Amino acid sequence: MDFMSAREAADKWGISQRRVAVLCSENRIDNAIMVGNMWIIPTMAEKPTDARSIRYTKSDVKPFLKWAGGKGQLLSEIEKYYPFENGGITKYAEPFVGGGAVLFDILSKYDLEDVYIGDINAELINTYRIIKDDIDELIYMLLVMQNEFVPMNTDARKAYYLAKRERFNDLKVNGNENINIEKAAIMIFLNKTCFNGLYRVNRKGLFNVPMGSYKNPMICDEENLRAVSKKLQNVTIVCGDYRESADFIDNSTFVYFDPPYRPITDTASFTAYTENLFNDEEQIELAKFVDDMHRKDAKIVISNSDPKNSNTEDEFFDKIYSSHKIKRVEATRMINCNSEARGKINELLISNF
Repeated sequence: MDFMSAREAADKWGISQRRVAVLCSENRIDNAIMVGNMWIIPTMAEKPTDARSIRYTKSDVKPFLKWAGGKGQLLSEIEKYYPFENGGITKYAEPFVGGGAVLFDILSKYDLEDVYIGDINAELINTYRIIKDDIDELIYMLLVMQNEFVPMNTDARKAYYLAKRERFNDLKVNGNENINIEKAAIMIFLNKTCFNGLYRVNRKGLFNVPMGSYKNPMICDEENLRAVSKKLQNVTIVCGDYRESADFIDNSTFVYFDPPYRPITDTASFTAYTENLFNDEEQIELAKFVDDMHRKDAKIVISNSDPKNSNTEDEFFDKIYSSHKIKRVEATRMINCNSEARGKINELLISNF
């Protein structure tokens, strides 16, 4: 029997060498053999049936963090744009991953060739990486905190919470790679026990959210964390500016941009996922980057707030995305210090197709 290398198979079948290796590891190529650290494949082997667009009836992973601006409530609208069914789009990029509602929906429904996620929030990206690479140690730390925190009375819980918050900020400023697992565990703990599951930092970059009121918070959802870890194994995780995704994005890529939203009023200035603000100039720069990626023939969707909620004459996004399609969809705004200001608003879904 004659054999070819994974690279030769990739060239023959028009897919990536990495994809060939994944197919071999999943036993989807008959008689493929690992020799040393390389796969060899019978020259007569046929390309496996493309299973990347197989849809599942139930999502088996969900976001592991509560996240301001999370897209769970808009998934039914966003999924209408998923372009994976015809097999031509085999890659996914999400350069502002946040809580990852769209990411995990896609990972649950499709087996894609390559996935890229990024975010400028270093602590968030550290947590994604730890879930991917050190899930057992992370779960152990979370279970310890859950078993310590949940039985406490309110005063003891507050003291415990404040101590963990102080430790997190110390690790954020002074930490090194040797304590990244602890930092990730504390981030999840704070997210599950802080007010509204909010991630907010001050101008010095220090996490400053007070404790929330929960009777029995689920600090360690072990089943979901392990499912997330499994799904992240073939995902490229990058800490950095959205522009770093440029080399990944091509005409086989679906890209979802979910940047920090433009405030819809002068007082609704929640811009504190990181100490770096995302102002109108940044929104304009992102729109230019989207145009650059459009010229690569990538399929693109962008979400943002709709300025017309507060000023019907505000054409900011209509102008900077004038060459693309803009759809207004209804969402519920949950973050506002004034409960009367929470409720139904319009958000924007902008696409180039």
